[in-house]
Amino acid sequence: MVKEIEKVLPVVHIATVVPISKTVGANRIVPAVAIPHPLGDPKMNAEDEKKLRRSLVEKSLQALQTSVSDQTVF
Repeated sequence: MVKEIEKVLPVVHIATVVPISKTVGANRIVPAVAIPHPLGDPKMNAEDEKKLRRSLVEKSLQALQTSVSDQTVF
């Protein structure tokens, strides 16, 4: 299914388990923080967590703009 979506629209998987994203055929993979909190860390203070989230979103946006021919982990 991922390959069909990619024909129309670039997709980024923000993945807590990168090998699963590779198995399903995702082309652009951004590693996430952890399974229970993929886009944050409740142990961080609010300011640091916001920076972490922003960096993941920026990395994902950069991945969307990157032309890839094979699976790529950013």
